[in-house]
Amino acid sequence: MSSITAAHFPSPLRPHESAAIPTSKLPQKTILKFFDTKSVTSLQYLSQVHGLVLRSGHFQDHYVSGALLKCYANPHFSNLDFALKVFSSIPNPNVFIWNIVIKGCVENNKPFEAIYFYGRMVTDARPNKFTYPTLFKACSVTQADQEGRQIHGHVVRHGLGSDMHIRSAGIQMYASFGSLEDAFQLFDNGESDVVCWNTMIDGYMKFGDLEAAKGLFERMPTRNTGSWNVMINGFAKGGKLDDARKVFDEMSERDEITWSSMVDGYVSAGCYKEALEIFHQMQREKIGPGRFILSSVLAACSSIGAVDQGRWVHAYLKRNSIKLDAVLGTALLDMYAKCGRLDMAWEVFEEVEEREVFTWNAMIGGLAIHGRAEDALELFSKMQKGRLKPNGITLVGVLSACAHAGLVDKGLRIFENMKEFYGIEPEMEHYGCVVDLLGRSGLFSEAEVLISSMPMKPNAAVWGALLGACKIHGNVELAERVGTILLELEPHNSGRYALLSNIYAKAGRFDDVAKIRKKMKERGIKTLPGVSTVDLNGTVHEFKMGDGSHPLMKEIYSMLEKIKERLQMAGYSPDTSQVLFDIEEEEKESALQYHSEKLAIAFGLINTLPGKTIHIVKNLRVCDDCHLAMKLISQIYNREIIVRDRVRYHHFRNGTCSCRDFW
Repeated sequence: MSSITAAHFPSPLRPHESAAIPTSKLPQKTILKFFDTKSVTSLQYLSQVHGLVLRSGHFQDHYVSGALLKCYANPHFSNLDFALKVFSSIPNPNVFIWNIVIKGCVENNKPFEAIYFYGRMVTDARPNKFTYPTLFKACSVTQADQEGRQIHGHVVRHGLGSDMHIRSAGIQMYASFGSLEDAFQLFDNGESDVVCWNTMIDGYMKFGDLEAAKGLFERMPTRNTGSWNVMINGFAKGGKLDDARKVFDEMSERDEITWSSMVDGYVSAGCYKEALEIFHQMQREKIGPGRFILSSVLAACSSIGAVDQGRWVHAYLKRNSIKLDAVLGTALLDMYAKCGRLDMAWEVFEEVEEREVFTWNAMIGGLAIHGRAEDALELFSKMQKGRLKPNGITLVGVLSACAHAGLVDKGLRIFENMKEFYGIEPEMEHYGCVVDLLGRSGLFSEAEVLISSMPMKPNAAVWGALLGACKIHGNVELAERVGTILLELEPHNSGRYALLSNIYAKAGRFDDVAKIRKKMKERGIKTLPGVSTVDLNGTVHEFKMGDGSHPLMKEIYSMLEKIKERLQMAGYSPDTSQVLFDIEEEEKESALQYHSEKLAIAFGLINTLPGKTIHIVKNLRVCDDCHLAMKLISQIYNREIIVRDRVRYHHFRNGTCSCRDFW
């Protein structure tokens, strides 16, 4: 590496000082004062300080050159290569300098380089207790098992094995290798502080040894809040939410990490109502939520359509002057988009000042899933004009928008030019979008040709998109072939059986419906029950067919009878072709009447003011009969009804649906 001289840098930042005192006479104390917060935020400022250090002659001073090196190695600058050039110019670096280089490599995501520099260091300087925690971390990240064990040997040889920081880092390293016996041996070899205990418990948790973690937790001489949090976080990540909740309930004191771990655990497990219940408990205890937990709460709101709770979070952010950064702003706009409030999603998007690619992706994807293809494409164009490079997720959103709007030529053009224009190699998700695009438009031959030309083996999602298109267009012959492939790929996915049997039923092929049902019975496949939720004033109301537990069920059934009468007056006739039960026609009509989304609509009509939009979230596809009924209900009652089913969003307004009857 070439040496760096003063000629490489501009004049110092404060020329009046250097003019008053010759730079060669500036004392060390004065030089060190220049290494303030600006030195780690402004590269221009740091360059000027560098020039001053070189002119003053203090670069030979390890304390000064180390401070300079530490600033250059700050990950804020993402300029480790230059930091290493500076390091190469420092004569006879001591342990202080070497430690800065090793730590800088790890902080700049260059862990292999950290291990390499340690190898050079041991020939020139004696490592100290600050060297090893960073090195153990580097070995953990790179899974450098052999090197980690050698470095541990050096720790023992240098007599540093009793240092608690080194021990906890070593325990964590061995645990990351899955070497829990070695981790425990290090933990058990001498006195351990609470950090070592927590690290060992966390290691057991991460590798699923819950009994060992519990045993160690119960043996702890002193448990602080952090120890309880390790248990909660470990149980939650391992899907043991009942155990996590038990620990949570036993705690006498909880901090923000405690609440966040519990909420995030429920969200990760798909228990969104429980996540919001914990958040409500947190509010009752008057604990101010931080950014991380608010992001998790917004994710829960997104999943079950709890827009009122999401709006509370938005109001809380405004009330407490919490700035919408890219992460929190994206979570908020995603919540609004998934709850059907695109107007509010757009408002939040405009409010986020520093938008990252994922912020644009969320807004483009939100517009796409609501069928607003032209708006999604316009925003995509605006994103490119702003010189922000789209990524693979961006293109999934754009292609999905084209698919839902039937923009075949535009979608194909974008797909065919992905690599040339955007530098993105098409992946499975992109092929799935284009298969969906072609299939929805009835271009089955083209879709099959595309699938056969894929550079990777098509997965169930790709074939599923084609099967969905077969349902739309009634292509039973192709559905049979695709269905056979899908049932081999996903023999336990009840949705695939249901969709194929619906296609047969719609074509009047009830013998084939019976065969599908028989196959399901033989394989022990059970269909998921339909569940619809409505968020009303911050409370999520859940409805299932045949479940009469809701306190207003009597009023709901009464309202359903009135709806039925008005639908019949409007010429509605129930579509019973897809009711897969051996029952009489009259009973089939009754079964359709009590589908979960119809129960949710009746509840919404009873409990909201005339003209107010009704928002419903359903866990399965909306059936043909409910889709037809909701179109008529929107017209009869002059209501907009927004339904998010497993496949897409439906905006029912004045007797029509935004999906154009393709879903």
